Amino acid sequence: MTNQTQDPADGIASLEPEVGPTGRPHRDFPEPAPLRSHGPARIIALCNQKGGVGKTTTTINLGATLAEYGRRVLAVDFDPQGALSAGLGVQTHDAPTIYDLLLSRGLEPADAIQHTMIEGLDVIPANIDLSAAEVHLVTEVAREQILAGVLRRVAPDYDVILIDCQPSLGLLTVNALTASHGVVIPLECEYFALRGVALLIETIDKVRDRLNPAIELDGILATMYDARTLHSREVLERVVDAFGDKVLETVITRTVKFPDATVAATPITEFAPDHQASTAYRQLARELVFRGAVA
Repeated sequence: MTNQTQDPADGIASLEPEVGPTGRPHRDFPEPAPLRSHGPARIIALCNQKGGVGKTTTTINLGATLAEYGRRVLAVDFDPQGALSAGLGVQTHDAPTIYDLLLSRGLEPADAIQHTMIEGLDVIPANIDLSAAEVHLVTEVAREQILAGVLRRVAPDYDVILIDCQPSLGLLTVNALTASHGVVIPLECEYFALRGVALLIETIDKVRDRLNPAIELDGILATMYDARTLHSREVLERVVDAFGDKVLETVITRTVKFPDATVAATPITEFAPDHQASTAYRQLARELVFRGAVA
């Protein structure tokens, strides 16, 4: 996208690239080509120890959008609050959950996988039982690698596995990071959310050094951005100054459509397909494919 400006020297209108919220020229990333085959999955953890920054919303809508583009996606609810499961309208009681898979060697991941209303998007649900998992896992051998063992069994069936992490840096989150190839950090454009990013990146570095040498930071995603406020613009500017190209060009703006879609247990791309929020998540999916984070 471009803006026209008038060159006073010659009176000829010139085209300048439109600048996006991150201060870089706006790009419309190309629609990804269809895949000729599927699997094995690249595993991505959506992680931030601060709650309410858009991890679950991003997991749901990124998963739905990637499925739109023909990817087979598995979303793993790894938060005892079970918001991902509720947001996709799947059963969490009287059905196997991720908690059961972590603690039962005899249970197959396929027994816990549920299909969603979105073709190509499946989910492993969670409920409050998961809050007890850390207590049970603390005495296990290789306790940080339990989730990796579970996901290894289903990775050949999917192109992408998205893990919606709980808002903490405890044993469950370390399990998610140990199982993952990449991390996307949803970051609310608010000062207190910014303060914890350095600690999270330090944790990722420790996991890389000690448990998972292959893990990398796929990107920092600015969420709940409001261009009308100086605070949002300043926070985003500071994030770009600190992390450069690791900040994704796609920015998710604040809108009341997200809670409306949550109540309907439907991704925003289905609830309001023409809304700017749906456009933003499609742009995010295309950007991650363009960056090589997703096949």
